[in-house]
Amino acid sequence: MPQEIERQYKEILRQYVMRQTEQNLYAGQNFSRQLIQKNIAPEEVISIHKAALEEMFPELPMNVWHSFDLLIEMMIRYGLAHAEHQSLLEQQEEIKVEMDLAANVQRTLLKTTVPEVAGLEIGLVSVPARKMNGDYIYFLSDDLKNAGVAVADVIGKGIPAALCMSMIKYGMDSLQDATSDPKKVLDIINRIVEKSVDDDMFISMFYGRYNVEQSVFTYASAGHEPALFYDAQKGEFSELHAKGLLLGVVPNVTYAQHEVKMEYGDFIVMMTDGVTECRTDEGFIEQEIIASLIHSLRDESAQTIVDTVYKELEKMQNFELRDDFTLVIFKKTH
Repeated sequence: MPQEIERQYKEILRQYVMRQTEQNLYAGQNFSRQLIQKNIAPEEVISIHKAALEEMFPELPMNVWHSFDLLIEMMIRYGLAHAEHQSLLEQQEEIKVEMDLAANVQRTLLKTTVPEVAGLEIGLVSVPARKMNGDYIYFLSDDLKNAGVAVADVIGKGIPAALCMSMIKYGMDSLQDATSDPKKVLDIINRIVEKSVDDDMFISMFYGRYNVEQSVFTYASAGHEPALFYDAQKGEFSELHAKGLLLGVVPNVTYAQHEVKMEYGDFIVMMTDGVTECRTDEGFIEQEIIASLIHSLRDESAQTIVDTVYKELEKMQNFELRDDFTLVIFKKTH
């Protein structure tokens, strides 16, 4: 402990004991900043305080002096714990800054444009549960006759999931052909993912393509949630099942491809498990409830449907998303 520090503290203490003014307290506050800058430990400050009191009040009972010994021991532990706590806070702040930067980079790199195709409304909502989004949406379109959409979900979160998504974007960017069959799209993406992603990281993906001239929606799936098809004439939903392995499991996979004819008012609902596995404190929200909610909005625009469904399910979960939430709707308008 520098002697000048001891001398200054003793003088501040003496002045305070004599006068006890706001100015004396303010001097102590300013001096504490100097102690922090010089990295003086709490127990050292108590030792100075004890030495100063011994000079000023030598007649104090021994029990008082012994109490300072206890306080010094306590402050040694406190000082170590406090320093460790501050270090952890600084590390957390650094991680937060890095995650914010990574999330911004992800949003920029993975950005996609919702296409405009005659007779088709497209609604989209994709909200990450945390900073990084483990869901990914990619659109392909020739702006005339075809609109394709990939809905992917990484089994995993954080930066590794974001890196996986960059692989999918790389693969989709290499296609740039809205007429490609969904089974072909999944085959290409699977080969890229299998070569580029760790064995413990898996991706599910649904790819669908709508053709304006034929009013046909063609689709294939790599282990993804089945889409829902709303038949406006019947007023009911059916699941669009398609078998296929998750992306990245094996290099050579033949994906099944199916199609469904769409009429006026029909729509396709594509989603990730953040929608189908929404849960409250009491348990999972039944899929029938979600289907009923979408059915009640059937006459609204595609974007209004997805926005309203998100808001209602978020409300049911007390505004706390437990998983990334992605919902896409293709609705035939004429």
